[in-house]
Amino acid sequence: MQASIDDDSNHNMEFASGNVQLITTKESWDQKLEQAKRDSKIVIANFSATWCGPCKMIAPYYSELSEKYLSIMFLLVDVDELTDFSTTWDIKATPTFFFLKDGIEVDKLVGANKPELLKKIVAITDVVPHNQ
Repeated sequence: MQASIDDDSNHNMEFASGNVQLITTKESWDQKLEQAKRDSKIVIANFSATWCGPCKMIAPYYSELSEKYLSIMFLLVDVDELTDFSTTWDIKATPTFFFLKDGIEVDKLVGANKPELLKKIVAITDVVPHNQ
């Protein structure tokens, strides 16, 4: 049994590479959102599942984007690990990406659509003033 647990955590590491931060508790979610608010960062939350083919397909791209768009906080939520929490977000399909500003949803994308994900990131980073 221990081997499968290890496999799962390794699997999640593949999903959460680059600057993507894996959220495993409601507390860590709250902390990250607080941090994003303080730093005036947009948050993208990818509600995903390890068994989901499209999620696996877009995971490396999501990680790549996290290294390009440093003004955005990229989070990953495993819907199976945080079932109750995911239910509160009304997830109908994985992956679902939520774009949050000050903890409030400003946009959403359902499905592993790379061009659409990039388009939404570009649109949202254009709107947010950069404090550099």
